[in-house]
Amino acid sequence: VFPGRERDTSRASSSYLLSASIIPNGFNGMSVVFLAGTPEHHLPDPGSAWRNHSIPLLQRDGREVPDSCHRYRLAAVANFSALGLEPGRDVDLGQLEQESCLDGWEYSEDVFLSTIVTEWNLVCEDDWKTPLTTSLFFVGVLCGSFVSGQLSDRFGRKNILFATMAVQTGFSFLQIFSVNWEMFTVLFVIVGMGQISNYVVAFILGTEILGKSVRIIFSTLGVCTFFALGYMLLPLFAYFIRDWRMLLLALTVPGVLCVPLWWFIPESPRWLISQKRFKEAEDIIQKAAKMNSVPVPAVIFNPVELQELNSLKQPRVFILDLFRTWNIAQITIMSLLLWMLTSVGYFALSLNVPNLHGDTYLNCFLSALIEVPAYITAWLLLRNLPRRYIIAGVLCFGGGVLLLIQLVPSDYSFLSIGLVMLGKFGVTSAFAMLYVFTAELYPTLVRNMAVGIASMASRVGSIIAPYFVYLGAYNKLLPYIVMGSLTVFIGIVTLFFPESFGVTLPETLDQMQKVKGFRSGNKSKDSTKREENPKVLVTVF
Repeated sequence: VFPGRERDTSRASSSYLLSASIIPNGFNGMSVVFLAGTPEHHLPDPGSAWRNHSIPLLQRDGREVPDSCHRYRLAAVANFSALGLEPGRDVDLGQLEQESCLDGWEYSEDVFLSTIVTEWNLVCEDDWKTPLTTSLFFVGVLCGSFVSGQLSDRFGRKNILFATMAVQTGFSFLQIFSVNWEMFTVLFVIVGMGQISNYVVAFILGTEILGKSVRIIFSTLGVCTFFALGYMLLPLFAYFIRDWRMLLLALTVPGVLCVPLWWFIPESPRWLISQKRFKEAEDIIQKAAKMNSVPVPAVIFNPVELQELNSLKQPRVFILDLFRTWNIAQITIMSLLLWMLTSVGYFALSLNVPNLHGDTYLNCFLSALIEVPAYITAWLLLRNLPRRYIIAGVLCFGGGVLLLIQLVPSDYSFLSIGLVMLGKFGVTSAFAMLYVFTAELYPTLVRNMAVGIASMASRVGSIIAPYFVYLGAYNKLLPYIVMGSLTVFIGIVTLFFPESFGVTLPETLDQMQKVKGFRSGNKSKDSTKREENPKVLVTVF
């Protein structure tokens, strides 16, 4: 807006403050790992001479373990014990009738003192409620992604940013007083709606108020690394606070601490201009200019030019335009699969941390920490290399190392954890590149719609991800085999996309490139024009 040298003082500070508002998202997004953790549990001691034989043995991971959900009927066991009969010699245990646990469970407190699982006995016949809790949270995320953009367009970026932060923090606090699983889950859905809305609106506000030099860093690394920072702090809080209600209380504190940001984060001048609130926009710009020691022009907004801009009308587009031709439909379908399966890998690996060998809290911290180099790697790769090859490469790398886990001997648990972290690194790097890749494939008229639809596919992936983790109840290696196979598969599919690196962005649907498969093919004269400064945009969601 202003001539002269720009120092970006106010913009840099706004970047830090907006990024700080992302930290609570890292808490809430993965808090279910500890809130809904399932500790080791067993049936209560029946207190009879047959107590060592009253519980059936099951084969699990190649060894016999006591059944934690069923037991032999205690009435029959007591009768045999009273008669002086011995199990195995006088009585065939396999012929005894079994019954479900009627006296509750005894839970180990080695990892968790209490979770919603121990609070409401979400095990055995009710163990399906645990993954459903996580899935419904992501249903809330899906719903929030629907409405956040429309709300911020209607009521303003700043207002909706702080309103959704209040929803996220307030309903997290209300969860502390949940009296049953149903109440907890309904509130968790609303927390998910606030969580994604806060993230999306903060991202939009940042791109609209920051200067070019700061905007790129904010878009590529700011929001992602601060999300990872919140994610890294989560296991530290959970390690010292192992009661789920007190942990929830502690996780609401960062949201409360964000309240003073209201007086430091400005409204978007672009949004104010779109609402014809020119005086408020001028005040914000003049304040920014003063902080940056930039001279303010006598006339900031030319009324004639503003009137002309407001009179411009864009052609209407519909979701069916993303399937107008077979070529466009192929790109759209592959994009939906790419986003969904990458999201499955990211969230399933994050949620599967309690099933890893070793310390749950350390593993969760490592899972968060590995995201930082993943984002940096994604940023560097996007600046210099073709999109489809780097995305396919990191996906095949991530999926490949997950498939190798089944070959690791059980005594080398540290190696298995290392492979899981490398898999998380690959999937996270790919996830961070998808916004850029998808935005570059589609023309201006449908670009936002295409990215939005693809992002919705990623929400579907996050909804079904907990059930991939649930497969570990049957075999601990099964989640990695399934996730690794799907990740390698979608990595190979990515090679069929057209290349977008250095290619002029299409302006119409007719200018979209063809699906080229493994060969890049002959490009049209217009498509070979390279941009001097291709935009780089990276985000985890």
